[in-house]
Amino acid sequence: MPAKAKTTRAKKEEELPFKITDHMLVPKHELLPPDEAQATLKRFNAAPHEFPFVLSTDPAAKSIGAKAGDFVRVTRASETAGETVYYRYVVEA
Repeated sequence: MPAKAKTTRAKKEEELPFKITDHMLVPKHELLPPDEAQATLKRFNAAPHEFPFVLSTDPAAKSIGAKAGDFVRVTRASETAGETVYYRYVVEA
């Protein structure tokens, strides 16, 4: 019975009544192409596991088609800096 409840919950998350990326509190998420992801790794002299993670089941990550192993650029509005950019490494949930 608990497995069925989990399946029902997963269906509800996929069928949200609104587009998650249109919500005012959700920052812009972009999937990085492989060459840009490599350039980002080189720029920060880091390995993928050293970046903050985002789960592949995250609604914003799912909306852009992110899969485990991808990089996501998150651009947020900032009162002091105008705009800030963050990078997230997508991991399997």
